[in-house]
Amino acid sequence: MLKVMRHNAKYFYVLFFIVILSFIFWGVGNVDKGQQERIVAEVDGLKIPAEEYFRAYDRALGFYRDLYKEKLDEEMLKKLNLKENILNSMIDSKVLLLEAKKEGVTISDDELNEAIRKDPAFMNNGAFDRDVYMNRLRLNRLTPEVYEAAKRQEMMIARVRRTIELGAPLPEADLAKLTGDDQNVRQIREALINSAKEKAVKSYIEGLKKGLKITINKDVMAS
Repeated sequence: MLKVMRHNAKYFYVLFFIVILSFIFWGVGNVDKGQQERIVAEVDGLKIPAEEYFRAYDRALGFYRDLYKEKLDEEMLKKLNLKENILNSMIDSKVLLLEAKKEGVTISDDELNEAIRKDPAFMNNGAFDRDVYMNRLRLNRLTPEVYEAAKRQEMMIARVRRTIELGAPLPEADLAKLTGDDQNVRQIREALINSAKEKAVKSYIEGLKKGLKITINKDVMAS
């Protein structure tokens, strides 16, 4: 049971962070008008461009290739159902972004700057390096303004998620039954709590979706 819970939680959060990375680094620049108009899905006016979707898919595929090596065959890919799961995760992120805006969630300039300065991707010898920061953005064809706007939205989404997780009902009955050595109990307790948080977030998102217009273009996904 513990192994299954860990796997499910890990899979859920891996997809979430892959989507967030692609949400920020989805590619700005040398894309023609025809490509820009290819939309995989739309969530109440928030569009998921094809390039954003396929970048997220490629990141996820690369992650699982590194994880499973030669074991990642066609049968396992079918079980992972990456195309559908990546799209669902991207739609969920857009739903949470809409909720953040609706609830007036904001990220101050100080909070944004602190998050950027603490990002290991922009550090040199353990400290924030502006040259590293600018070079990294340049490699991803991003201006600081575009990146920081996307980063702010990512932080808004994360804040909404944390709020939902804090209100998640804990499986008190199951937690009370835990017995065994301290390490094993801690691991199972953590898995149970994470599973409860995941279910709360998914349930909340599904509730929000009922009031939103969501369209999906399967033909673009298959291209």
